[in-house]
Amino acid sequence: MGETTRRRAPGMSPEERRAMIIASALPLVAEFGAAVTTKQVARAAGIGEGTIFRVFEDKDELLAECVTEAFRPDQVAREIESIPLDQPLADRLRTAADALAAHLERIGAVVGALQASGHPAGARSLRHKKDRSKPPRRPDGHGVRDAVAELFEPERDSLRLPSDKLAAMFLGFLHTRGRMGDSAGVEPADLVDLFLHGAFKEAA
Repeated sequence: MGETTRRRAPGMSPEERRAMIIASALPLVAEFGAAVTTKQVARAAGIGEGTIFRVFEDKDELLAECVTEAFRPDQVAREIESIPLDQPLADRLRTAADALAAHLERIGAVVGALQASGHPAGARSLRHKKDRSKPPRRPDGHGVRDAVAELFEPERDSLRLPSDKLAAMFLGFLHTRGRMGDSAGVEPADLVDLFLHGAFKEAA
């Protein structure tokens, strides 16, 4: 008689399950803030609600983990590292600026939704986290800065400053966009052009 016993797929480790639940919760937190329910998160993750409380102490810990995940720069660093260096420098920087803008908007959506719903998002909420968790890193961490610096390398002999200094200045320049407000209408591409060419029009 042939073998009929089905092998069970290996289960997730606790850390893998935590990561899966956080990924499912993030868009819900950005939409509903602290009003999101663990039932909604469980439904989005395709798990039972009780599973959440086997890997998180309570909903506050899950929300704090979502804040941490929103700040993580890993994904945006990988996106910037994948930009082809044979593109013109302006195109490389515009692609990087778009990726960074999307990352900052995600942070704003998550933290803003939590604060709007009365949750102490940010440092206060992160105090609830257990010691094993690391504090959030800002998107201008070393990984992102190194990835941006690499974008300047093909033109390094023509640059006025070293690539690492230009990367730090470029990231600081982009962060000013968030403080301008929507009414300013400044797009990431506008800041790239201003960074590379200054405020003056090119001579005819």
